[in-house]
Amino acid sequence: MVKPETTTPDAVETPAHSPPAEGKPAPGSNIPPVDVIPGIPKKPEAGTLEQAGQEPKPPGDKPPEKKDGPPKAPPKDKAEKPGKGAAPRKPPAPQKDKPKPPAEKKPPKPAKEKAEPPQPEPPAPPPEPRAAPGSDEEQKIVYLNHDEVHPFKGHPFQVKDDAEMRALVSSVAEKGVEQAGTVRPREGGGYELVVGHRRQRASELAGFTNMPYVIRNLTDDEAIRLMVETNVTYRGELLPSERAKALDMQLEAIKRQGARDNSEGNGQRSNQIVAERNNMKVKTVQRYISLNKLVPDLMKMADEKTIGFTVAVELAAIRPKNQKYIAVAIEGQQSAPSFAQAKRMRELDQKNILQPDMIDGIMMEEKKEVDKVILSTQELAQFFGPDKTPREMKDRILKLLEEHKAKNPPELGKAGKTQEEHMK
Repeated sequence: MVKPETTTPDAVETPAHSPPAEGKPAPGSNIPPVDVIPGIPKKPEAGTLEQAGQEPKPPGDKPPEKKDGPPKAPPKDKAEKPGKGAAPRKPPAPQKDKPKPPAEKKPPKPAKEKAEPPQPEPPAPPPEPRAAPGSDEEQKIVYLNHDEVHPFKGHPFQVKDDAEMRALVSSVAEKGVEQAGTVRPREGGGYELVVGHRRQRASELAGFTNMPYVIRNLTDDEAIRLMVETNVTYRGELLPSERAKALDMQLEAIKRQGARDNSEGNGQRSNQIVAERNNMKVKTVQRYISLNKLVPDLMKMADEKTIGFTVAVELAAIRPKNQKYIAVAIEGQQSAPSFAQAKRMRELDQKNILQPDMIDGIMMEEKKEVDKVILSTQELAQFFGPDKTPREMKDRILKLLEEHKAKNPPELGKAGKTQEEHMK
């Protein structure tokens, strides 16, 4: 049997063109191959021994066995010396660092989803149904004569015969009292008025001898709570003195209730209850209650807004004797103390060194705050009449001032003053 002739892999020449795959002809397959161009020697193909300058080995010779392991590198300290007559070799040029391929751009991180705002807490479940306060009492609307009904002892809210009262009188005279007042039986006979003092006054001014009431059996604390909360809720703007007295009465009633219930720490708890019932902060409640220490003259100035609320709180901490002199100084100088001045007088009073001459000296100092011109409604009523509201008075005053400014510009006033100074 004839064995086929074998050749080593090195001797096998790779064909220049591989046959196209069956099916569709490859691009350029219709161009005939050119092996030799006249006048140009044939270039050995890559990968053959002729290209490397070696003679091909006859078939059958085995290639030298390769030893395992990497080839040994020549020692670095022994440099190759050039042969005789040969030009010295130039040292190889330092290889430049190959530019690093650009770093792959990471895809942008997806934007973090915005955290949803905290959801409001669900409302507390309604309490178990129960009977409304006073529903167990037999409440009837009865008409009582005005001389049978007496005002509540220590009633903190003022009843004024002002423009609002006149409007109420006009309504009562036409329609009568549409909402009944609330009274409770009185120990000495008759009834004590808990809610409805302004309606009672309007009924009297309208010429009626009686008005409708609801009679309820209330304790002192229940009556105080009903009176305070009703007036605070349904009245308009309260004076500082009214709010101070009402909050103090409410606080004392809650303290008495806590003492009867033998509850511990009712002092702080009472302040918190009053604040919650009146939608106020505990500190604000304490500041208002402190105004009850003002002497009457200073309390009146607080109601008329001659002195501000924070100034009144500082002055309330001063001893009554010095408060009276401060009130005299305010009237004499026609100027209220600033907050910084009131604070200084309070600190000196606490050190027991505040004297009348020191009060005068502090009051006469130049104030850092901007001074305000305060005109009370009573002072303006004599010029505008009782029917004008504060807003109408203010608008009229500003209009008159603008007309005066148009007729007498400030520049003319300055020029006239300069001429008078030159004539002196």
